Amino acid sequence: MFTDRAKVFIKSGNGGNGHVSFRRELYVPSGGPDGGDGGKGGDIIFQVDDGLNTLADFRHVRKYMAESGKEGGKRRCHGANGNDLVIKVPEGTVVKEMESGKVITDMSGENRREIILKGGRGGLGNMHFATATMQAPKYAQPGQPGQELWVQLELKVIADVGLVGFPNVGKSTLLSRVSNAKPKIANYHFTTLNPHLGVVNLGDGNSFVMADIPGLIEGASEGAGLGHEFLRHIERTKILLHVVDAASVEGRDPVEDIHTIMNELSTYNPGLLELPQAIAANKLDVFYGEDGTNPVKALKDEFEPQGIPVFGISAVSGEGIDQLLHHLFGVLKSVGRTPKVFEKEFEVEYQADQNLPYTVVKDSEGVYVAEGPRIEKMLGYTNLDSEKGFDFFQKFLKQSGILEDLEKAGIREGDTVRMYGLEFDYYK
Repeated sequence: MFTDRAKVFIKSGNGGNGHVSFRRELYVPSGGPDGGDGGKGGDIIFQVDDGLNTLADFRHVRKYMAESGKEGGKRRCHGANGNDLVIKVPEGTVVKEMESGKVITDMSGENRREIILKGGRGGLGNMHFATATMQAPKYAQPGQPGQELWVQLELKVIADVGLVGFPNVGKSTLLSRVSNAKPKIANYHFTTLNPHLGVVNLGDGNSFVMADIPGLIEGASEGAGLGHEFLRHIERTKILLHVVDAASVEGRDPVEDIHTIMNELSTYNPGLLELPQAIAANKLDVFYGEDGTNPVKALKDEFEPQGIPVFGISAVSGEGIDQLLHHLFGVLKSVGRTPKVFEKEFEVEYQADQNLPYTVVKDSEGVYVAEGPRIEKMLGYTNLDSEKGFDFFQKFLKQSGILEDLEKAGIREGDTVRMYGLEFDYYK
């Protein structure tokens, strides 16, 4: 079964924690802090692989996590960075944020490699936190956590000309005749489950890419059959080529068929009918016209007044094909060949670094000591003598998790807490 959508979980690596250590050398009785920084977490990177043409691999592996950075070491040693994780996808893969459906990136055109999630920064070692008042900091900064997302991968085929039409009208036969593509051909509905791409070579260096979009059915725009999976591939094409069975081998009316297909395309995405269109009235080799009707004339009368040219062809004998191909190439030269690329709609937000370190310990006198650059910074701009300032101070202790850590350390009501020369009694 063809796979052109996949839901996967991605997570960048966590940053390594900073290290707490102190210089210990002979004849250096009071060495300063020398804890090194943690390593950066690995990134999640998407990269185009020309050897892939489906998303089938993602059916077996649904979670992708980059390596976390290593903790810093003593003697100012920097922790190793986590390895990036490169996820290979076929060209034309659109990455969307799962919940909102917004586009994160489109792996098409010149966009061959892109960082989707950045790894967390490594935390600073305690050597960075020495101050005039705190010359031996016993804390280091924790590493920044990595980012995580559920994403939807959607493969949208990139082709200049997209063949559309009901099953068994000869799209695969036409593609195999005019290009190097070798789709499987058989006489039953939904023969083509995979979109097939072929390069049509017109000589003199002129060529274009044609895609056989799998057969549509009524209700495809509402998800009937495999409708949404197949309609998705039409969105990138430059020209829509309707292929119909002019001989009505299965008793279908070719004019009615095209109206039905147009309705399905418009219901799925009204913009599709704004693309240049042409009609290939196929199977002229088996049309006998015993009743005097001329299906090609009926198609011309119906659609050429709307600006949609009609070409009678036989994908088997080759009749009329050269004229059709040169018309398509002429239209392509007028509309341009740059493939449609879906614009970014979703930006991954990276949290500000608010995880400055602090420590909560109980000293030998039974006093609970809370210290760290975040606490020191807060006390520097807070007036604890005012009621408003003290309320702000209490909210900070609660929201930063310091009160929770004091309780985990065993503090009870009436116990003393010390913060940089300030002492107060603890009460809930």
